[in-house]
Amino acid sequence: MERRETVTEEDPGPLLRLFGLTGGRARPQGEAFDLVAIVVTVSGSYEPAELIPEHRAVLSLCRRPTPVADVAAHLELPLNITRVILGDLRREGLINIERPGPVAQTIDERIYREVLHGLRSL
Repeated sequence: MERRETVTEEDPGPLLRLFGLTGGRARPQGEAFDLVAIVVTVSGSYEPAELIPEHRAVLSLCRRPTPVADVAAHLELPLNITRVILGDLRREGLINIERPGPVAQTIDERIYREVLHGLRSL
């Protein structure tokens, strides 16, 4: 059986709520970032009463470096909505969004030896 969302005056429904969170924007302002970009809360002062619950949740979650994809999952919001929220927080100077560091292109020869030794001991 298909579940239908009912829109009432008290609960305008999920799409209207998402539209309100982003002001109708579908993309964040500023430099683009991807799913694996790392979000970190910038230490500083801000008035929690001035922030929407999603902003407060991001600032709390990202006290420790957190990938964009994990932020979206934690907020239970679509990725594009999460990106807009993160872009707003970045513009306000409340978070930094950093590209992940490059993965080492070569593996140390010592690691190969340890793996080979481990396989031989099996």
